[in-house]
Amino acid sequence: MSRNIQDVLKECESRLSGVDSPRLSAELLAAHALGCSRLTLNLERGRVLTDDEYAVVTALAARREKGEPVAYILGSREFYGLDFAVSPAVLIPRPETEHIVEAVEAAFSKGQAFRFADLGTGSGILAVTIAVLFPEARGVAVDISPKALAVARANAHAHNVAERIEFIQADFTRETVEGQFDLVVSNPPYVSEPEFAAASREVTAFEPTGALVSGPDGLDHIRAMLPGVAAMLKPGGRFFMEIGYDQAKMITSIIIDKYALFEEVGVQKDLAGHDRVVSAQKK
Repeated sequence: MSRNIQDVLKECESRLSGVDSPRLSAELLAAHALGCSRLTLNLERGRVLTDDEYAVVTALAARREKGEPVAYILGSREFYGLDFAVSPAVLIPRPETEHIVEAVEAAFSKGQAFRFADLGTGSGILAVTIAVLFPEARGVAVDISPKALAVARANAHAHNVAERIEFIQADFTRETVEGQFDLVVSNPPYVSEPEFAAASREVTAFEPTGALVSGPDGLDHIRAMLPGVAAMLKPGGRFFMEIGYDQAKMITSIIIDKYALFEEVGVQKDLAGHDRVVSAQKK
């Protein structure tokens, strides 16, 4: 039986009706299997697939049908215009995290030499992107997971910045990273236990729970990491951290009430208008 690209896309879209974005998922998986772009799929939608090509596409669709995220199936995800390898050992990069990079770009000039730390680096998106954007910057990327650090190292090598990033296996909620830094960034776990229980299976069954969940109110990691952040930053050093959409008031209150050495405590919103990044500067 001959099947063209259009037929296969319709078949896959129908099969994926129970997951998020079935049409987009079908196109991304088909394009990956056929080694082409989504534009090419549409331009060549009448092209008949070989039996082997069809088998590859449907095998990928079967994985997606079970809820496995597209990024894990493809093994990569775009972040801030760069391609990053991902695996089930790391969170899938989200667009919201790009606001941290935007904040860093606003705070530092391109040719500036500065030292940064990325706490909970995961796939390395923040550390690697900062190193790519700021050729004179050097930093450390910290994660408790050796598997995550392996992914981050691979991404640093892929983007030719590995010589400027030191990768450290440590629990940043318990261990203070040695050295003084001009910048600390972090996308820590901040999902509350009730939020996680109500999340979609694509998140709860596939992404690493330890990189997402942080106690009953989602703030366990943040409370624990702030003393280390305060100790790591140089006077005048800046701190940018991703937060949950409803956590800004609680977190800024903690920083203002308990850490008098921080000033200019602020909150930046994401494109949806939700509070997303807390910022502070050490006096």
